[in-house]
Amino acid sequence: MAKDPNFTAREIAQIGWYTARMAKRGIAGENVHIGDLTRKVDRIIDTARERTEREEREAAEAKNAKRKRK
Repeated sequence: MAKDPNFTAREIAQIGWYTARMAKRGIAGENVHIGDLTRKVDRIIDTARERTEREEREAAEAKNAKRKRK
């Protein structure tokens, strides 16, 4: 399992908003579709994971470049 990404404040707020909307729909009944909100949350998590991996990769490249200069 991949490690959890670092979320920005905006992503945390968006996930919280979509979770609240899912809960509201859940109160409406079992037959209410929440797949669209689930996909939105999944997309936010995937984007955060990709950003975290990119930032780690860039930090490692910068560290290696600094070593080569010395």
